[in-house]
Amino acid sequence: MVIVQVCVGSSCHIKGSADIVQLLQNRITAERLEDEIILTGCFCAGKCNRIGVTVTVGDEVYTGITREGFRDFWEEKVLPAVRAARGGE
Repeated sequence: MVIVQVCVGSSCHIKGSADIVQLLQNRITAERLEDEIILTGCFCAGKCNRIGVTVTVGDEVYTGITREGFRDFWEEKVLPAVRAARGGE
């Protein structure tokens, strides 16, 4: 099980955290990963960035996540974490 936390603090909220949550929910549903990813919000992750939203995947914190960069983030950070949680599949 992979925990994905999206910062919904005021800075990330202004930079589009609601959009990132929606994109994550859409991908989780489309790829039927509801039993493998827990999507949650958190208040200020303490990693404010000029651009984008802070998202934590497992123990890794990623900053600057935007709608435009979401696909790469999903494919390069989230999906590998899911595969690792499965046991390296």
